[in-house]
Amino acid sequence: MPAQLAVVVNDADPNSVQVAEYYRQQRGIPQQNMVHVRIADKPRKLSAAQFRQLKDDIDAKLGPDIQAVLMVWSAPYAVECNGITAAYTLGLDSALCAKTCQPAKPSAYFNATAPLPFTALGMRLAMLLPADSVQEAKTLIGRGVASGFRMPAAGAYYLATSEVQRNSRAQFFPRAGVLAQRKLTIHNRQADALEGVRDIMVYQTGMAKVDKLDTLGFLPGALADHLTSFGGDLYGTTQMSSLRWLEAGATASYGTVSEPCNYWQKFPHPAVLLRHYLNGDSALEAYWKSVSWPAQGVFIGEPLAAPYRRP
Repeated sequence: MPAQLAVVVNDADPNSVQVAEYYRQQRGIPQQNMVHVRIADKPRKLSAAQFRQLKDDIDAKLGPDIQAVLMVWSAPYAVECNGITAAYTLGLDSALCAKTCQPAKPSAYFNATAPLPFTALGMRLAMLLPADSVQEAKTLIGRGVASGFRMPAAGAYYLATSEVQRNSRAQFFPRAGVLAQRKLTIHNRQADALEGVRDIMVYQTGMAKVDKLDTLGFLPGALADHLTSFGGDLYGTTQMSSLRWLEAGATASYGTVSEPCNYWQKFPHPAVLLRHYLNGDSALEAYWKSVSWPAQGVFIGEPLAAPYRRP
């Protein structure tokens, strides 16, 4: 709910200031929920000390009713080897950085039913709303807002690809078929990419780079992500950045900022994500509930999108 979301503005980034105010207006965020910080020069990664100061600055301005935090900027998106959203919500796990391919600490919010994560679990969920382009950010926000108006006929697409090592979560793909009450058709495919599909609500795959995104149509509220090592390195070029999903029309995504190896637990669980989204959770809630070990991950997009929430 808007009243339970804090919006963090980087006053050193004019785009952050402009996009955050637009978001406040579009989503009816109370003025007292706007939190102002200063991060100079848009670093990709923060040190532990820098992050500790940032978190203290944010937390000092939050009341007990705030359940989630939206950081309005594209960078920083990492803290040491952790994603910034995970570091904020779970606490920084510096020990993981000695060997990033080891298992990470489990999230108490994985597949949870708790409606208020901070009240119930002491966790404030975090998401990043990229703001490098003011116009793209406004368009993204518009998709999130539009997702609440109606439930469209849609498709959920799950691809097992030729990059076999990136298929570790294919075992959890929902069974193909029609969910009539949600007007959703589930598709399982053996393919490296979708092409020309125009009804996407969910697209999950495993590829270092996903082709043909420019041929696709994503519906308002669409969730999309790819299992690869560095999708959360938002400015990286060795693999596809998760930003490409938002640019293609998705409303939220997820990626890891450091080498996670292909543990399925470090990526969104397809069945868990779909179940919670279809049950009416927001994009923020459903994505957070879907990742068992999220320390290395960064959640990005418009957090309040909820195409299946009942009025």
